[in-house]
Amino acid sequence: MERIAKNRIESPPIWIERVVGVLEIVQDFIIISLCIGLFAVMVLQLRGMFLSLLPPLDFQVVTADILFILILVELFRLLIIYLQEQRVSIGVAVEVAIVSVLREVIVKGILEIPWNQTLSACAFLLVMAILLIVRVWIPPTFQGIDPEKRLSKQHD
Repeated sequence: MERIAKNRIESPPIWIERVVGVLEIVQDFIIISLCIGLFAVMVLQLRGMFLSLLPPLDFQVVTADILFILILVELFRLLIIYLQEQRVSIGVAVEVAIVSVLREVIVKGILEIPWNQTLSACAFLLVMAILLIVRVWIPPTFQGIDPEKRLSKQHD
């Protein structure tokens, strides 16, 4: 009798496994929809960037467009990694945050940003850099391919 009770505790009921399976499929569909929408935004942004290259050329606008496209590419990569491994890559998320902050600093101009916001951006970038370094030692929480581990092995 104890053996039967132990088996019930160790494995969830079949209906729970089915519900979880359906929810994972719905979640994958949502991520695929986000990928398609993000790809459409990237195409529209590329079109706008090429139009901004026409005279009169505004360097600040072109730079902002290029950096925004890089942010979109990194977000797209984050979604692809999520689809493949069912997890959010810490490294890619941190890279997106770093590029986003740098984009804002470049677009507004470092001299036009108040000193307290500049100091906050520097502190944030320092924390993100530390997180990029520390993430190599964080154990993976999911099974599967770990891109951070592959990158750390390449640099060793």
